Amino acid sequence: MADAPDTTPAPSRRGAYEKGVRRRREILDRAIEVFADRGAEGTSLRAIGEAIGVSHAALKHYFSSREELLVEVYRAAEERSIDEDPAPETSSVVGLMTHAARRNHGVPGLVQLYSTLVAAALEAGHDDARTFFSARFDGLRRLLADRVRDEQAAGRIRADISAEAAAALVIAASDGLQTQWLLDPAVDIEKSLDLLESLLERPAE
Repeated sequence: MADAPDTTPAPSRRGAYEKGVRRRREILDRAIEVFADRGAEGTSLRAIGEAIGVSHAALKHYFSSREELLVEVYRAAEERSIDEDPAPETSSVVGLMTHAARRNHGVPGLVQLYSTLVAAALEAGHDDARTFFSARFDGLRRLLADRVRDEQAAGRIRADISAEAAAALVIAASDGLQTQWLLDPAVDIEKSLDLLESLLERPAE
């Protein structure tokens, strides 16, 4: 059998690739700061470039469309926020979402961006948003369902409910409450999520 061909990039190609990755990351970092303040309302790809000090041609080089850029901005912002402020490992299933909602309070523009992209994902012709959020919700439901099963085994959550249904309900409650909060900052997200957690608790014997 012949040896597999060497696919390692030549040093010059590797250097160009690494430079491109760094440049793309710099653009995303700048865009995160812009969207953290004002969300995605009324921003064309050209306007985004002007706001972050990057030419329209440079943006088009790294992102094929406005939607792809917005999705990548949200993805990078979420990864950064989780790295900087992870939820405690002992968090309950509702506690995980409460922590995320509390963290989001400081960046309402990114909550707005999230809502804008989720709405776009429901419409035809928005493949980038649909692909990203379909995978994101699937992964989050799996993560939370596993946490529900762990809490059921520990006797903290009632055993007569579906872990998958509970996971979907927790996500829906968190997302819906944050949308209400965007419209009315007086909405108490944590109080409502605490109520949901109490409803999921195993009744005292």
